[in-house]
Amino acid sequence: MHNLDWIGKWAIYSPDKFAIKDYGSQQELTYQQLNDNALKLADILKSEYSLKKGDRLMVVAEHSSLYVTLFSVAQKTGIILVPVNYRLSVREIDYLISNCTPKMILYELQFKALVMQTTANNQTAIADTGKLTNMVKNRVYKTDIPDSSLDFDDPLFILYTSGTTGFPKGALYTHRMLFWNSVNTALSLDIVSDDLTINCMPAFHTGGWNVLITPLLHKGATIGMMNKFDADQVLGLLESERATIYWGVPTTLKMMLESPLFEKADLSSIRYFLSGGEALPLESIHQWHKKGIKIRQGYGLTEVGPNITSLHHNDAERKIGSIGRPNFYVESKLVNESGEEVKPGEIGEFCLGGNLVTPGYWNNPEATQDAIIDGWFHTGDLMKRDEEGYLYVVDRRKSMFISGGENVYPAEVERVLLSHPAINEAAVIGVKDEKWGEVGKAFIAIKPGRTPAEAEIRDFCIEHLAKYKVPKYFEFIADLPKNDTGKINKKALKSLVL
Repeated sequence: MHNLDWIGKWAIYSPDKFAIKDYGSQQELTYQQLNDNALKLADILKSEYSLKKGDRLMVVAEHSSLYVTLFSVAQKTGIILVPVNYRLSVREIDYLISNCTPKMILYELQFKALVMQTTANNQTAIADTGKLTNMVKNRVYKTDIPDSSLDFDDPLFILYTSGTTGFPKGALYTHRMLFWNSVNTALSLDIVSDDLTINCMPAFHTGGWNVLITPLLHKGATIGMMNKFDADQVLGLLESERATIYWGVPTTLKMMLESPLFEKADLSSIRYFLSGGEALPLESIHQWHKKGIKIRQGYGLTEVGPNITSLHHNDAERKIGSIGRPNFYVESKLVNESGEEVKPGEIGEFCLGGNLVTPGYWNNPEATQDAIIDGWFHTGDLMKRDEEGYLYVVDRRKSMFISGGENVYPAEVERVLLSHPAINEAAVIGVKDEKWGEVGKAFIAIKPGRTPAEAEIRDFCIEHLAKYKVPKYFEFIADLPKNDTGKINKKALKSLVL
């Protein structure tokens, strides 16, 4: 056994401790059972499908105990997991196949038709998860499975993220990144082996692995697995399982607030909730605080961490809008366009260095060179730091638009809009304008029972923003489009104005 095999270690230290409770399959696995299954599955993939260190294993499936077993297999063998968004089209999956050339594609039965339409070649093995699960049941594993040649810098995942060229980029996620992210997370959140979380984030998102699942597995804690989000079910499980920590994006936390079970749910076992992906509105923070739930917001990205900053729950209201301060072992700086570090209060691009940074994008040296300069990963996020060292996201560099020669950051305008008592959701994009070059267009979803006029919203913006920042156009829609992680999909909004 090598030091990268976390499940193998806990199978020795706490063999009878529950590692996984899978509510979809009604399966509960101790660390000993999880390790045994991983050894069996590793042997199957090695002997039946000829997978070895460095081979890519693409997976098209919902999150489950089998996925976590595959994670343990990857830690033991050096096989690289490639989780795929099962909502992609055949054409989009074909691109991922051509980019990472998987040795094997593993699919859940409900996604068989999707996978079978792809152009995987004859060199790619294809199997369904049910077949492998049945093979594992009667398998006798070998004891020489862990690969002693594994190194900290070997890839563990290829996680695909949106690309500025319109094509996804496969961020390499190494064993080194996994380790330091786990250490940072445990230090920041005081994670212990008695912790239990409920996970309902998808496996194709770094948050579905590395916000809480892998740090908790590193600590020998317990993970409850849901294959998809359901507000009522989450509240019920948080109560019945006496969960201690939970994380979600603002959209899902808002849906939980609106659940009929919210008021009566006993969440007294929870130390705090984590929120990420985008800023959580102050009103939502207030509602959760009234419930006795402390909120910790943070910042992360697929290519680094992902747990990069954390706002302590005691500062949730005092530092509203902040993503907190960098976690323990995070190297960071804010730089201007000349690469010079900016002063407190000035806007600069957030750059990250050290052990948490990806070595690059799979089979994409151009994107790697654009993102990593002199060892620093350039996030493209524009931020400012106050005198106490707290960071505030101003906007994405590529989201910024220029109106009449002035930089406009949509996130700043959105924060003002969301502070209006009648607005439920808001998103701002830049649109072309003959006079000013670009102007803002706001898409707004109104709270039930409220009917504010456009003039009221415009006057509210004028009161709180410089005139050039006030959107020229306002469009009221029932719900803003979301992506698979619950974030507002601005690409979809932009398509509405083309």
